[in-house]
Amino acid sequence: MDFIIAKIAEELKIKKSQVKSTIDLIDEGNTIPFIARYRKEATGNLSDVMLRDLSDRLTYLRNLEKRKDEIIRLIDEQGKLTEDLKAEIMKSQILAELEDLYRPYKQKKRTRATIAKERGLEPLALKVLLGECDVRKEAEAFIDPEKDLENIEDVIKGVMDIIAEIISDNPDYRKSIRYMTYNKGNIISKKNKDVENSVHEMYFEYEEEIRKIPPHRILAMNRGEKEEELKIKISSPDVEIIDMIERDMVKHLSTKEVIQDSIRDAYKRLIQPSIEREIRNELTAKAEEQAIKVFGSNIKNLLMMSPVKDTVVMGFDPAYRTGCKIAIINEMGDLLDYTTVYPTKPENKTIESKKILKGMIEKHKVNIIAIGNGTASRESEQFVAEMIKEIDREVFYTIVNEAGASVYSASKLANEEYPEINVSIRGAISIAGRLQDPMAELVKIDPKSIGVGQYQHDVNQKRLEEVLEGVVEDTVNNVGVDLNRASASLLKYISGISKAVAGNIVKYRNENGPFKSRRELLKVARLGPSAFTQCAGFLRIENGKNILDNTGVHPESYDVAKKLIDKLDLDIQDISSINEKLSKVSLEKLAEELEVGNFTLEDIIKELKKPGRDPREDMPKPIFRGDVLQIEDLDEDMILDGTVRNVTDFGAFVDIGLKNDGLVHISQLSDRFVKNPMDIVKVGDNVKVRVLSVDLNRKRVSLSMKKK
Repeated sequence: MDFIIAKIAEELKIKKSQVKSTIDLIDEGNTIPFIARYRKEATGNLSDVMLRDLSDRLTYLRNLEKRKDEIIRLIDEQGKLTEDLKAEIMKSQILAELEDLYRPYKQKKRTRATIAKERGLEPLALKVLLGECDVRKEAEAFIDPEKDLENIEDVIKGVMDIIAEIISDNPDYRKSIRYMTYNKGNIISKKNKDVENSVHEMYFEYEEEIRKIPPHRILAMNRGEKEEELKIKISSPDVEIIDMIERDMVKHLSTKEVIQDSIRDAYKRLIQPSIEREIRNELTAKAEEQAIKVFGSNIKNLLMMSPVKDTVVMGFDPAYRTGCKIAIINEMGDLLDYTTVYPTKPENKTIESKKILKGMIEKHKVNIIAIGNGTASRESEQFVAEMIKEIDREVFYTIVNEAGASVYSASKLANEEYPEINVSIRGAISIAGRLQDPMAELVKIDPKSIGVGQYQHDVNQKRLEEVLEGVVEDTVNNVGVDLNRASASLLKYISGISKAVAGNIVKYRNENGPFKSRRELLKVARLGPSAFTQCAGFLRIENGKNILDNTGVHPESYDVAKKLIDKLDLDIQDISSINEKLSKVSLEKLAEELEVGNFTLEDIIKELKKPGRDPREDMPKPIFRGDVLQIEDLDEDMILDGTVRNVTDFGAFVDIGLKNDGLVHISQLSDRFVKNPMDIVKVGDNVKVRVLSVDLNRKRVSLSMKKK
């Protein structure tokens, strides 16, 4: 454990005491959101992101230690374990190097070397390695037609097979070759078959240094290879590698030729293909991890988009032949009305559709129309823009990312929520809900179905699911949820609450009415004291018996909060009063008097200043539009307002009111050098962009955020 603690502290650049305390908390069963929010003194105020990284490394290193123990056992069972080998195994810090040490002792399938050993050639091979013989002379003694050793050449060939495998199994050689290939080799991509208009065209003749290639290009090449459009290979410094091995192995003139031939065979037949696979796998693993990280960041920012509260919303799910599905929800998210209209081709019933929708808008006092960005979105937007000009009061529209709405519509959850509503209408309900409360709606959908990443379908799906689950969990707990309004889909992401318990909370609420206090949670089936400790601080009760129940103050700190209120005679309904009184005291001294940690006291004060406040309110608001923009309307250097819909390693996609988002390439994000687009923009940001170029044929728009 000391090794693990030291290693994590070194990698994450934090104190060993922070690592040890965090590991203890994790092992005790505490969740990451709970540790991040309510155990800051123990962790030294590590963020949820840092805690996730620590947890991941803890899992990896513990698995590494288990593998070390297993390898030591397996080698020892063969009677080949030495103290030096055991020490080498124990100090390994990377799984690949650990497996290199185990390779010579690993039970192999029948190889050319094992066949040669079965024919009795191992003693001669070892003598050749030591340079203790004249190979051709001694080979005569091993000729045996019954063993398929017809002549000297057959014997020497068998000897070389054994030596080649010995060279291939040498962990020091493999480590050096892996390093040299990675740092001096190139990855080469070539066209594999005739294809027109391929998205992989730039990789038809492409070469880049392995150590410099960015993750998104690795994933693009992998996809092209999978689709059989590309052929990928690794070029390595072969001459330098062979020279390196020869300098170490060729010691005697009498065996020089055999050793050199064995080295070349070992490298070309055994080592190079293996190292190429390892490097490709390593590049892919790193690229996938980066893609997952990008996807997670985008999901987090999407969930944190500002809700449009106290608004009646019309969800507009565009379509052609099957008609546009319409759903209206009230300020609480309850379904008020729904219908299907046919303003787009082939029906083109614009007049009839306007009459129906205008009537619904007036009847339910709709303020905003949320239009999905899928098929027929542009035509629907044109229709809506024309319609709202004919309405006497102000009604606006905005475009909403509808990715995953169809997945939700046909889900078991949607069927439970709207059992009497047609599947097609549920998509419109989801679109309206995404505008009104993005987080509450999006948690109902598998995060992988929300298109805000890069190559998310190409990465390790189990790992993607793990990371996204953590991102959603951290985000939901960071925001907190209204205990009396949250769905089971939202509650299940709260720290300490399982899917079953989330269902029990909703069931209890339906049977007994709204929760009056957090303590009432202990009456919910299967929600015991441990789960209560984990979840209570993240659940809010508006207009409850205790105002602290509508804050992020944990019940375990209520006594401290009440002492603070009494001591300073605070009025938590008056923020200016709180600020004025706190400015006259020392927080460190106050923490000492109240017998509480500084971090916890600071958090209590922050919560007392803003009971019931939603942190998403500080996020950018959606851009509401009153007229439509078409790609033909665009000119170079035109300045437009847009919303960032997706961020990738190579840039950001911005919604400027067209059917397709425009791309701001990484080189156009800022006047300064940008290493990571997420340093400049995030999903949901409202930005001003300048049109660089318009490709009418491919319906593509290039944008810039640089000052001209």
